[in-house]
Amino acid sequence: MQHLSKSAASSYLRNFVFGVEDSLVSTVGLLSGVAIAGVPRATIFLTGAVLICVEAISMAAGSFLSEYSVEEFEKKSEVSAGRSIADASIMFVSYFLSGIIPLAPYLFFEAEEALQISVVATLCVLFALGAVGARLARVRVWRTGVRMVLIGGVAILAGVVVGQLIDSL
Repeated sequence: MQHLSKSAASSYLRNFVFGVEDSLVSTVGLLSGVAIAGVPRATIFLTGAVLICVEAISMAAGSFLSEYSVEEFEKKSEVSAGRSIADASIMFVSYFLSGIIPLAPYLFFEAEEALQISVVATLCVLFALGAVGARLARVRVWRTGVRMVLIGGVAILAGVVVGQLIDSL
């Protein structure tokens, strides 16, 4: 098995962490805001499913274009698209699959209960993502996990606040 260069491994890790974190936070933030506004559960689910599909493709495209541009910049010449395609694929899969975590409760529970489960599950997965990243980097697991939760929590809170504001109009 061929070993990855440190640059490629870093790029793959960056795309994985970015994809998971962004999907969890943007999906739960949107779903929370929509759920707080009191719309039907089916509408919440549809909104989340559309977001996940569109954003997974958009994030993969952005990853491909940015990673390809950086590689060309660093090498000062045209490069193969191979690594950029791998980066984009990691971004797509990590974004798409992670979005299912905050969305799934809306399939099985009423909106109010699904909202709570969605937020708690997302915060737990954010902590785990931070902890795994910390283990790989050999830094403090607890501190990195908590940082991930706090930063992600701000975006979740923003979704809730906007949903409440719009609902009160």
